[in-house]
Formats: sequence, structure tokens, C-alpha cells
Amino acid sequence: MLDKKDFEDMRREYHLNDSLREELIKKSRDLLKISKQLIYAVHKNDMKNCAEYSKKAKKILNELRAIIKKSPALEFSGAFRSAVEEFAEAQLYYNFIKTGKIPSHKAIGVDSELYLLGLSDLTGELIRKAVFLAGKGNIEDVLKIRDLIDGIYGEMIGFDLRSSELRKKFDSIKYNLKKIESIVLDLQIKKR
Repeated sequence: MLDKKDFEDMRREYHLNDSLREELIKKSRDLLKISKQLIYAVHKNDMKNCAEYSKKAKKILNELRAIIKKSPALEFSGAFRSAVEEFAEAQLYYNFIKTGKIPSHKAIGVDSELYLLGLSDLTGELIRKAVFLAGKGNIEDVLKIRDLIDGIYGEMIGFDLRSSELRKKFDSIKYNLKKIESIVLDLQIKKR
């Protein structure tokens, strides 16, 4: 009645996909952790470790992609997407501090949605950096950060962001833009 061989094949396939999923979850946690370490090192201006963390993060991302090649449905798992979003944020922040520029989604090797989510989160890290710089009286760099956040906001308003995770993140960009404008105003008042 039943094709026993078919069931054996399905069990094998199921077991393989389950093993790959577990491996993806573990490596996604590793990518999330190293990306957070990269962000922290950037805040501490520890550029030597930043380069090392960035390199490790890219290696882990490639390992994750190899897993996804074996089981493409895993690309849509929450663990993977969260880790890549954090990776994008970390790479964007590191590149901005290192070069003064924001690389494209293709340059860092992530899809556009995860890039935009990471870019949105980047504005929070930029606010932290601006507060630190403002405390040192460095208005010039605070203004550069304000201009970047304003530019990100300007680009993001061009998207039709209905009710999604990206819409919520877009709202945080607006909040961060208001926050940095307040920081700039305070610095300008103190300068007078």
C-alpha cells in the first residue's frame, strides 16, 4: 500500500533539513554576536579589532550561505534574517567610521530588505556616536552624522512602507533625526 522507500527518502531529507536548520541557527547566533562585537569595537575606536571582527563576520556569513544553498527555505528563517540585519548594521557603521561613506547593499552582500533594516538600525548607533562627540564639543562630526541621518531619512521616504517591520524601523529614523537635530541645536546654543 505505502511506498516504504519513499518514506525512507522523506525521513532522510527531513533529518538533513533539520540538521541544517540547527547548524544555521547556531551560526546565525555566531554572526549576531560577532556583529555586536564589531559595533562595540567601533564605538571604542578599536580599529584593529574592528578589522578582525569584520573579517570573521564575513566568513560566518559565507558559511551561512553555504548552508542555505543546501536548503534554500532556510533563507527565510528568523534567526538568519536577524543575524544578517545585525551584520548589515555593523558593516555599515564600521565602514562609515572608517571611510566616511556608506557602502551599497551589493557591496556588503546582503539583500535590499535586510540592508534597509540594518541601515535603519544604524541611525541609533550614529546617535550614540553623536552624543559622545557632542560631549567632546566636536560639532563638525556631529553635523556630518546629522547630514547622514537626514540623507537616510530622505531616501527612506521614497519607499511605500505599509505596516511591516521596515515601517517600524523607519519611524525610529524619524525619532533619531529629531534627536540629533536637538543635539545640534544644543551645541549651537552653547557655542554662542
